[in-house]
Amino acid sequence: MQQAILTLFTQSPLHVGAGASVGIVDLTVTRERHSGYPLIPGSSLKGVLADLWSNDCDQQGKRCSDSDAELLFGKDNDPKNARAGKLLIGEGKLLAFPVRSAKKAFAWITCPLALARLARDRRLSLDLPDLSEEQILAPESLALDGNVVLEEYYLQRTDAVAEPILAACRDLSQDSLWQQEMPGHLAVVANEIFAYFVQNACEIAQHIKIDSGTVKNGALFNQENVPSECLFYSVLHAPQADLFAKLSTKLQENDCVLQIGADATTGLGWCTASLNQNNA
Repeated sequence: MQQAILTLFTQSPLHVGAGASVGIVDLTVTRERHSGYPLIPGSSLKGVLADLWSNDCDQQGKRCSDSDAELLFGKDNDPKNARAGKLLIGEGKLLAFPVRSAKKAFAWITCPLALARLARDRRLSLDLPDLSEEQILAPESLALDGNVVLEEYYLQRTDAVAEPILAACRDLSQDSLWQQEMPGHLAVVANEIFAYFVQNACEIAQHIKIDSGTVKNGALFNQENVPSECLFYSVLHAPQADLFAKLSTKLQENDCVLQIGADATTGLGWCTASLNQNNA
């Protein structure tokens, strides 16, 4: 079985909903049950990727029998001849999350747990730091008198991020912003601090519907969005490497941009997609 890594760098806020909520936020994003990290379900990614082949469908929306989409994603429009696709798509895992910083506007934070997952999924060997909740690994350009200020948190800078960690993250996304700014903005915080920010620092957008100059009854609600400049990655598996080449070609035809989740017409969910076939 061959492996590749698909990375998604959000160009705009993203909402992959978890349905109605009983909490303060009406429409929350999908999260891991055990960690609270936002995620992109594999089923959502599969649908978005399969839609790249929408031009290969007939007027009834059925895929052509010789379409690469049928090979990659399966066939379900004929119950008697339904079959699964050969491309296996994992959920989109969060690796880097943007947080406001007193220096350089913002920092991308990650944590030892997220990096350990990346090392496992990319089959790398990384020397991961053991940090207390007061410590942070960050470039000197983010520091103020030895501290890094993220939102209301003052964290003690102990060292810069190790080069092997930077190298493992640098080539994940080909987005120009990530390539240019990542080395000067990436910071590693404790797992507990990372979990706090990803659970409490997402955007909350208010939505209303106007009826005759006033808010329509029942049409006021708020929606949680993952902010722009987040980095997710998904592990893909396929029996042959040439199947990844078919997907890579189709991504390039679409300028390596995908729209994921809700509210496409209002600019949410636009992501830079990068497929790296050399991570196995």
